[in-house]
Amino acid sequence: MSRLGQMSDIEPRTSRAPQPSAGDAAAMLVSDADRERTHSYLSAAMTMGVLTPEEYSRRAGDASVARTRADLDALTRDLPLDQLRSVAADAAFGQTRVSASGADPVTSASGFFGGTEVGGGAVVGDRLKATAVMGGVVLDLRNVEYTAPMLTVKCKAIMGGVDIVVPPDVTVEVHGRAVMGGFDGSAAGPGGEGAPRVVITGFSLMGGVRVQRRGRADRLGPRRAR
Repeated sequence: MSRLGQMSDIEPRTSRAPQPSAGDAAAMLVSDADRERTHSYLSAAMTMGVLTPEEYSRRAGDASVARTRADLDALTRDLPLDQLRSVAADAAFGQTRVSASGADPVTSASGFFGGTEVGGGAVVGDRLKATAVMGGVVLDLRNVEYTAPMLTVKCKAIMGGVDIVVPPDVTVEVHGRAVMGGFDGSAAGPGGEGAPRVVITGFSLMGGVRVQRRGRADRLGPRRAR
């Protein structure tokens, strides 16, 4: 056999880049964009009722400090991601951001032996005072215009109630106290990148302050009894 024939029997060699194993992929470090994507799924899951606010807060906190792909995957493994992707995509167009409106912000809301509500297209600044005395105040902060990176809500509920509703993507801190009443901090937790921070302080005396995360299109339903 000629040397040419021997050479034709030799298969050409091709160089291939090594493919990462499943274990290697799980151990890959994640970026802020990866954490934000996971957070959008968690927010959508809470909006749909798949996760409770407490579950959302715990998982969102874990997502904010996740280091590897395995860390993030563990937070969404039991969620219906096919359904959540469309909800998360829709929510991305309505993300909560700080604007520079020239309008005067609402600084107080009071309910004395009655009720009042702040919401819709209201403008809020860096502080808002809510006082309920044998009455009720509802602060629906889902579609308001935020003009400061941090909004401090100071509550006073005396034999009355203050209900605060925030969108899923804001950071929430609750530092209130209660005497013969309640000050619910279950909605506290981190929010999305660039969204404002809502800090809720104050006290309740024989009354209650409730904070909940809800999607922008969700109906609040009947108010709780005063």
